[in-house]
Amino acid sequence: MLALADEPLNMSDAAAVLLTQEQIDELLERLPGWTLRQVDGIPRIEKTYKLKDFAQALALTNRIGELAEQTGHHPALLTEWGKVTVSWWTHFLGGLHRNDLIMAARTEQLAD
Repeated sequence: MLALADEPLNMSDAAAVLLTQEQIDELLERLPGWTLRQVDGIPRIEKTYKLKDFAQALALTNRIGELAEQTGHHPALLTEWGKVTVSWWTHFLGGLHRNDLIMAARTEQLAD
């Protein structure tokens, strides 16, 4: 099976389908530490990374930002002293698409 982080993003309009709860649960099993949250009624996945200091938190934020710019898919990022909280969802769909979980897996690679 192809690793989630290695799957290509599918940005075509034909693929613009929200994941079912069953699909979300299955994919989240492959992403330790990521949780499903509802914000203003919109599901998103979120993880907080603990880091040594603000400089490391800022460096991780910048790496995630570079990935987002390369792919054209952008998360919500909260950078604080010693931690970064990352939230992925597909804004125009108002929920979760497979791309969000792929990007979470790629975020994991950046955080290692």
